[in-house]
Amino acid sequence: MKVVLDTNVLLSGLMLPNSVPGKIVRSWRAAQYDLVLSDPLLDEIRRTLNYPKIRKRLRWDACDIDRFVMLLRFKTVIFDIGGIKVEVPIDPFDEIVLATLIAGKAEWLVSGDADLLDLKNDYPILSPTEFAQML
Repeated sequence: MKVVLDTNVLLSGLMLPNSVPGKIVRSWRAAQYDLVLSDPLLDEIRRTLNYPKIRKRLRWDACDIDRFVMLLRFKTVIFDIGGIKVEVPIDPFDEIVLATLIAGKAEWLVSGDADLLDLKNDYPILSPTEFAQML
């Protein structure tokens, strides 16, 4: 099964390993599904991991972040989202997440973002709780 995890789910899972997103990240690490990413989504993950609050919470330095991003690059399926046109009316920054879902032909996009969850009727989008129940 191919799955796109929104940045909020992936980072929540890293910071809170005993949470629902933590279960989702553990399941990915245990190879229960294939994580689908794109270069712009990977850039967003790197950028977000560098926020001081997140670095402090994870106790990661720049080398730890580089290693994790390298792990993502090698342990995920990266798709080119060039040419994919999608629209997220409320938050255009979410368009890369939705474009990754489409380019990767993923079965699910897992997000806690209300703007993306509002598109559930048009795309295969689940909340972290809904996806965790499937694992």
